[in-house]
Amino acid sequence: MDWPLMQNNVAREDLDAVIRFLAEGDPILTQSKQVRLFEEEWSAWLGVPHSVFVNSGSSANLITLAALRHRYGPGEVIVPTLTWVSDISAVLHAGFTPVFVDVDLATLGMDNDQVIERLGPYTRAVFVTHVLGYNALSRRLLDVLQERGIALIEDVCESHGATFEGTKLGSFGLASNFSFYYAHHMTTIEGGMVSTADSELYSTLRMLRSHGLVRESDSAEGKRRYAEAHPDLTPDFIFALPGFNVRSTELNAVMGRSQLRRLDANNERRRENLRVFLAHLDPAKYFTEFRAEGSCNYAFTLLLRKPDEALRDRVVAALRERGVEFRRGTSGGGNQLRQPYLQGHVAQGELRRFPRVDHVHFYGFYIGNYPELEKERILWLCDLLNGLVGGI
Repeated sequence: MDWPLMQNNVAREDLDAVIRFLAEGDPILTQSKQVRLFEEEWSAWLGVPHSVFVNSGSSANLITLAALRHRYGPGEVIVPTLTWVSDISAVLHAGFTPVFVDVDLATLGMDNDQVIERLGPYTRAVFVTHVLGYNALSRRLLDVLQERGIALIEDVCESHGATFEGTKLGSFGLASNFSFYYAHHMTTIEGGMVSTADSELYSTLRMLRSHGLVRESDSAEGKRRYAEAHPDLTPDFIFALPGFNVRSTELNAVMGRSQLRRLDANNERRRENLRVFLAHLDPAKYFTEFRAEGSCNYAFTLLLRKPDEALRDRVVAALRERGVEFRRGTSGGGNQLRQPYLQGHVAQGELRRFPRVDHVHFYGFYIGNYPELEKERILWLCDLLNGLVGGI
C-alpha cells in the first residue's frame, strides 16, 4: 500500500502554464504582473479586497505580526498551543508576549472560552489557527472581539476553502494568512498570502514585503506624505519601516493562478473523503466528533479517544508496515509548549494546564487526504484501524 501524505499536486496543466509564460518572448521573472494578477484572483476567490503574495506562509505570518506591532505597539497576543511554529515565532519576532490557551478537541483550534477569559488590557490580537481544515471560530468569540476592539488574525494555511456560517475562513479577521506549500490544498511550490479588507494595513504589508520601501505602497497619499516629510531623500528610496525581503516570483504566481482554477472541485472531494473516514471509524476507540461542518481537510485527523499507549503503538506499527505515511501529534508536531524554542516562556510545570493539547500530542495523528483517494481505500484504512486492539 503506497499512501503518502500528499500525492504530487502539480498537474500537467500547471507545468504547461509555466512553459507558456516562459515562451512569451522575454518575460520578467521576479515579482511583476503575474504576482499582481494572482493577488487579484485570490482576493476575488476569498471575498476580501486586498492580498499580498509572499514566498511562504511563514513569511505571511512574519509581516502580518510586524504590521500589527507597527499599528498597536507592544503587548500580548493570544496564540494556540497546537499550531505551526511560525505562528508563535512571528509573535516573538514582533516583540509581543504570547499568551497560550488549550485546544477544543472538536475543532483542534483554540478553546474559545479560554480565549475570552484571557483577554486583558494588554491584548493586541487573537491569533487563531484553523487546524487541518477545521473552523476554529465561534459567533461568541467574534462578537466579544468586536465589542472590545481587539484584532483577530486568522491562520488559514491548512484550511483553504473551509467556511464558518457559510463564509470562507480568512475573511473574518483584520488579516488572514495562507500557505501554498506543496502539501497543502494548492501549491505555488513555495508561497504564501496575506489577505485583508483594511487598506492602510494593506499598504503597510506591501512595504514590509519589500524592505519597508514606500514606493511599494498602493497609497498615493501615503507616498506623498512620506516624500514631503523627507525632502532630503529620493522618493524611490524611502524606507519607512524595518522591512524584509519576502517577495515571491512570477513563476510561483503563474503556478498559483493555474492551481486556483481547480481548488474548489478538489476541496469538494476532500470533504467527502473526510465524511467517509469519520463515519466508518470505531467511535469507542477513536474520537469522531470533529466539527466537520464547513471543514476542508487535506489530512484525516486520527485521535485516540482515551490515553492508550498500547493502541497508539499498534496504530504506528500498522501504518508503517502497510506504507501509510502519517505524522504524530497532528498539526505542527503537537503541543508547541514542549518545543525547545519556547523554553523560558512557559514553565514545564505549567504543562498540566493544557491537558487536551497534550492528549493530541501523544495520541493524535494525521494521514494524507487528497482528491484522488478512492472510497475503497478509505474503508480499508478504517477496517485496519478498527481491528487494532488496545491495552485498556
